[in-house]
This record gives sequence, C-alpha cells and structure tokens, in this order.
Amino acid sequence: MRILFINPPNCGRSLPEERFGIDSLKQIFRGEPLALEVLAGNLSGHQLQILDLKVEPDGFEQQLDGFAPELVVLTAMTCEAQTVLKLAAKVKQSCRATVVVGGVHASADPEFFNRQMIDWIIIGLGKQSLRQLVDALDAATAEQVIPGVARTNPGRPLSYRKRKYSRADLAEQQAPRYDLVEHYRPHYRLQTLDLQLGFVTSAAGCPYDCSFCCIAPLTGGDYLTATIATVIRDIQSLPTPMIRLVDANTFGNPQHALQLAAAIETAGCNKQFLADVRSDTVVRHPELLKRWKEIGLRAVVIGFEEIEDAALGLMNKENSARTNRQAIEILHRIGLTIVGDFIISPDYTEQQFDSLGAFVKQQQIELPMYTILTPLPGTRLYQQLRDKISNHDLDYYTLTNAVLPTYLNEELFYRCYAALLAEGHRSAKV
Repeated sequence: MRILFINPPNCGRSLPEERFGIDSLKQIFRGEPLALEVLAGNLSGHQLQILDLKVEPDGFEQQLDGFAPELVVLTAMTCEAQTVLKLAAKVKQSCRATVVVGGVHASADPEFFNRQMIDWIIIGLGKQSLRQLVDALDAATAEQVIPGVARTNPGRPLSYRKRKYSRADLAEQQAPRYDLVEHYRPHYRLQTLDLQLGFVTSAAGCPYDCSFCCIAPLTGGDYLTATIATVIRDIQSLPTPMIRLVDANTFGNPQHALQLAAAIETAGCNKQFLADVRSDTVVRHPELLKRWKEIGLRAVVIGFEEIEDAALGLMNKENSARTNRQAIEILHRIGLTIVGDFIISPDYTEQQFDSLGAFVKQQQIELPMYTILTPLPGTRLYQQLRDKISNHDLDYYTLTNAVLPTYLNEELFYRCYAALLAEGHRSAKV
C-alpha cells in the first residue's frame, strides 16, 4: 500500500498581530515530525513517504499527484485541526485515498474529526493501532473492532473501544523512519539559538494530571518507558550533534533514567542532550542530574508554570514555588542551562507581568519561555472554563493568544506579554 504521512503547515493565527500589529508573538515551530517517523517505523512492507508542509508548504498537490497515495495519515495539534480538515477534503477531491487522522487533538477531542472527509481516527498512541488498521484495510477486514481506532460516522456520536495502553503499544522492534525526512533535516533547528536538533522519545505519557495539559489522553494517564536498547538505537540513528528527548517527563522513572545514562556512556554516543524534567525530581534526585551532565546533558526544560503556590494549585500542578526555587539553585550549581516554561493567565495585572519578569531575571533563568493559559479541548481546564471562553476558533489555540477575556485592556495585555518575550530573547543562552 502507498501511504503518505502529512505534517500540517504552520497555520496558527495571531490576534496581537492582526489587531495591534504586534508580530513578535507569533512563534513558528520547526522540528522534525517524530510522531510520523515513529508511525512509519512500524509499517514495513509498504511504500511510505512523509510530506512536511512546515518545511515545504507548497508541496501538497505535487506530492498527491506524484505519489498517488492509497492511504493518507495526518496529525494535528489543536491549532492545526481546522487546517487538517481542509487538507483531508483536498485529498478526497484529488485522489480519494482513505484518510486517517491522529495526534494530540484527535486523542483529546476525537469527535471534532467525525466528519465526511475523514475515514478513521486514531485515539491515543498510534504506532500499534495504526499498524492493526493498515493490516485490516489490506485484508478487507477493517470493520473489525480495533481498540483506540474509531470509524467516522458523521451526524452520529463516535463508537469505539478505548485502548488499554502498555509497553507493547510502543512497538519498539522497528526504529523511527528518520530517513524519510533526511532531505528536510537542515531545516530542523532551534531557531532562537540556531541549533540543529534530532528528536528521540524515551517515554510516553505522564503520571501527573495538570489541568491544562493534553498529554494524559495519549496513554490514558499511564507512563510508559521505552527499553534502554531502543533509546540507544534511536540516538545512534541520528546524525545531529544534539538530541532533544521529546518526552513529557524524561526522568519520570529515575531508576530507568540512571540506567539510560550508563548505557549512553557505554555506547559512546558522544551527543549533547536537551530533556524535560520536573522541578521536584531535581530536588529529590540531584545526583541523577549530575550523572546526566557527565554524559552530555546540556539543558533541561522545566514547566515552572507560575511563581505563586495559589496559582500552581489551581493548575493541579502538584508542586510548589519553594521547590521550583530549590531546583533552580541545584541546576545552576550543577551547571545545567534552564529552559523555564511559564504560563501567563489572561487575568494577569501589570504588576504580575512585572513580578514574573523580575523573578526570571533574579533567578537567572537562561531561556524563559512564556505561553498564555489556554483551555485546550479535552483537558480538565477546558471543562472548568468552557463557559468563559471568548474565542472558539481553534486556529488561535497556539498558546500565544488569549482565548479567554483578559483583565487588562487587550492591547496592553499583549504589549506586556511582548515585552516579556523580548527580554527573554535578549538574555537567552544555552
């Protein structure tokens, strides 16, 4: 079967740019489509291609005509969901291939894709369930029930069996098809610092339940670690000098993380790493971070989110401002760069913007990242705030638009936000 995987283009829209001419807030992400590479890795025996419209925005029609796919697989974040519907409609008009959609938004809000231009929806981790669907389509037995796979039925609610995820769903026997994007690889850079990155996953899911996060639906709340051999294989498959471990919580299993560090050293991988870690993990296991520093860890991404306990509690973060400060001190002592994620509430006052900026400067956080609190469909935050949402156009759910009413005058809110970002860019270093 000819299968085409499509990474949607940069399609999110920017309210501050459209309304006030503030173009510094529209963030463009360009990293390799690891989810599609992973899915392709478990589909040996088929003709596969990946089209990355973030790099090649004008390549859609040419790829459809030249490859003539029988199956098209699309992935979507929330801000890409409406664009994916348009792409799916064009597929049907052009070649009438079977269309499958998966990814974060499909897992959090599958009913959104219960439309005429979509045939199947993959809900949650898709490496194993997509393989099962492809096998069923090949054997003309696709109407059999596959857990985690929904047949669309426009006009009626979806009916499907939820999947109980386990390590088997990681389908680790086959490596990601990194080769399918090799011609795009020079474009996969962290633009802020002009670093070329390769992506590897060492775990799926997260054991925590932050109200704003859309990670939990991907694994039903479970946390699954890949085998050490799998992670080493994938690291060694990439030519890039720096590896981004794209897990929601790379060190969620400290014992596994220590074993992985030892294996990386033994294998002589000779790479630098960027990984996600919770601040309470840093405080409880500083020796783990020291060990990783020895084998190439250069920077860590930490979701501090807020600087006050009350705000953290509202997010169900299960952490404290004191722990955040302790983690910062430990990481500076070890010599690891901190990429600090902060979430700005639409309720912010000018004083709160100033306090956050002062905190970042005082704590010497090398690369602060700021997003706006966004109730993404499928999250508990969405359920809590859905009646207050003022903008339901998913194109604006980029985490850099306020889709809830702001306390400040809207233009003032965005100018305060832009000032924070500008200060962060001036001081950024890794």
